[in-house]
Amino acid sequence: TYLFNLLALNTNYRSPKFWEIMNPFPLAKNKSTIHYRRLKVDVQMKIVERIIPHLKTMHKIRGNSPEECEQIATMNAKSFAYICMADIPEYTEYLKHTSFDDVFKWHHWFLQMLETQRRPKNWLLKDPSHIGHIPSILKTYPNAKFIYIHRDPTDAIGSFCSLTKNIRSSFTSKVNPEEISNTVIDFWSHNVRQGLQDRSLIAENKIVDVIYDDFVRNPMQEIKNIYAHLNFDMSVATENNMQNYLYLNKGKSKSKHIYNIEEFNIDEEKIKFHFNDYMLKYDF
Repeated sequence: TYLFNLLALNTNYRSPKFWEIMNPFPLAKNKSTIHYRRLKVDVQMKIVERIIPHLKTMHKIRGNSPEECEQIATMNAKSFAYICMADIPEYTEYLKHTSFDDVFKWHHWFLQMLETQRRPKNWLLKDPSHIGHIPSILKTYPNAKFIYIHRDPTDAIGSFCSLTKNIRSSFTSKVNPEEISNTVIDFWSHNVRQGLQDRSLIAENKIVDVIYDDFVRNPMQEIKNIYAHLNFDMSVATENNMQNYLYLNKGKSKSKHIYNIEEFNIDEEKIKFHFNDYMLKYDF
């Protein structure tokens, strides 16, 4: 998310704002309408944060923040968001094997609708589940470029299990942490394997890999590496915006997302069993 927010500071690239995804119609054509919808979504999210424990520390959302386009996929009823809400194993299997061509057709139409208000040079999009749907993405967006950030699966899976547990807890008192981890590991290991297989469909100059720990240590250097590899131009204004963002956020105290992988019966051997090829490839 931090990488996404930094990249979004380039004014040549546009990401859908959360309020645009949640409340797009009728089209907002004046500042007062936009302001009202931003405030409305902010109020709604504050209510959601009261219902879902620790959501703010896991994924803080505000009306005017650039948001994952996974939210658009929920309109097609094909989204991992529903897995977070309930224990629905049949639906999880369906998501793993169904075509996402129609999801990205709708996704394309949705962006076209937003473009009637402001058409950017390029769209900047984020969704972790994209790794499992590369052929469908390329079918809809043949010129797409991909930034793939790699994190130790033990940390990533633990974080996602915690997110799922907190979301489900707002819908039911019957939450089984081990069942959550089994579902999360199965779903995401499937997507990772699919992504490793399908990334050969992407030209080398259209995909760049970023190691999470390298980005944490030196975010600006990793951003410059991304721009160089994908042949993006970085203006002085863009670089200054990013440097200012880093400076302003450096001193801010941020609530940390704390979770315990043992609660979900996860250990390193279990992760290695399901993510072995990925961990070997990226030296985790």
